[in-house]
Amino acid sequence: MNQKEKLAQLAQAFDTAKRIAVLTGAGISTASGIPDFRSRGGLYEGRLRVEAILSETYFHHKPKSFWTYFKEIFGFHALQQYEPNGGHLFLRELELEGKDVTIVTQNVDGLHRKAGSTRVLEAHGTLNSAHCPKCGAVYGLEHLLGEEVPRCERDHFILKPDVVLFEGRVRFIEEAFAASDEADLFLALGSSLKVYPVNELPRYARRSRNADLAIINREATEMDSLFDIVIHGDIVHTFDQIRAWRRGDKPQ
Repeated sequence: MNQKEKLAQLAQAFDTAKRIAVLTGAGISTASGIPDFRSRGGLYEGRLRVEAILSETYFHHKPKSFWTYFKEIFGFHALQQYEPNGGHLFLRELELEGKDVTIVTQNVDGLHRKAGSTRVLEAHGTLNSAHCPKCGAVYGLEHLLGEEVPRCERDHFILKPDVVLFEGRVRFIEEAFAASDEADLFLALGSSLKVYPVNELPRYARRSRNADLAIINREATEMDSLFDIVIHGDIVHTFDQIRAWRRGDKPQ
């Protein structure tokens, strides 16, 4: 199947699907300028292992040092400048068409919500808030940016970010599997499909019902064979082409 045939098939799948489940990884946010520390050339390549820092153990043993690294790794100084790109906005457009779109995201940047999507399962949490381990009080991004080491205003405990750290439990996984089971179209975007348990979602969608499965990613993954439509390319550019197909302006 050539590229034009893949685009046509995916455009048709978007037209006919009523329920769409989407798994998104770091690849959908790089177009917004957000670095991917997992990819080649990403943050911390050849330096201190990021998995060791972003862990429950490191946070509980060295919370002050944790926050210093945490803010550097995720570029807190620039968080407020990032905006949704055409990939995020395309998924919102599908929802505005009346389609039931559930987004399961591995990202913690909050851009799907910022784009206006209403059903977003943030499996790895969010950078935009933190909570007090003692009293449970929740604080937003403004408070986190205001202090080098954010503390609770009530009891002065060091806050814990609402990001799922290594050794922590992924969130909303039951809801994610349910959405994958019910979908007419399962779409993986910008994910290497290496992180458990969300990388089980394509297999679950494949065997649960007769859904179309599509993946858009710059590089091949070990799970490409599970998908009916495999596109190796830029997500935003691909969705621009899909828009053209859906309005009848087919690329030459």
